[in-house]
Amino acid sequence: MTQQAAALQTYNNELVKCIEDLCSKREELNRQIRQEEDEKERLQHDIRVLTEKLSRVNESLAQRLATRANLDRTIAETEAAYTKILESSQSLLSVLKQEAGNLSKATEPRKKEH
Repeated sequence: MTQQAAALQTYNNELVKCIEDLCSKREELNRQIRQEEDEKERLQHDIRVLTEKLSRVNESLAQRLATRANLDRTIAETEAAYTKILESSQSLLSVLKQEAGNLSKATEPRKKEH
């Protein structure tokens, strides 16, 4: 019977050691899980912060693009108006030169014919 008791004690010791090893592995796994959960929280926070920042940048960009489109339109309209002014100035100058030439001819003394 002592032999059986010794064998039972050996098995018991091995069983306790196996249970302790499993508990140790579980604790290590729990530590790793906590680390990954903490990392997950940090990443989710970073995603929220970056998403908000992206939203603000998109709004600002949209406003700047609209402003640029208005500036482009204003520049195009101003350039077109300026071109018309230049064309009108050229026409006016041409007419003025022609009229000045006509007035010069009209005010020149006539040459006598022999």
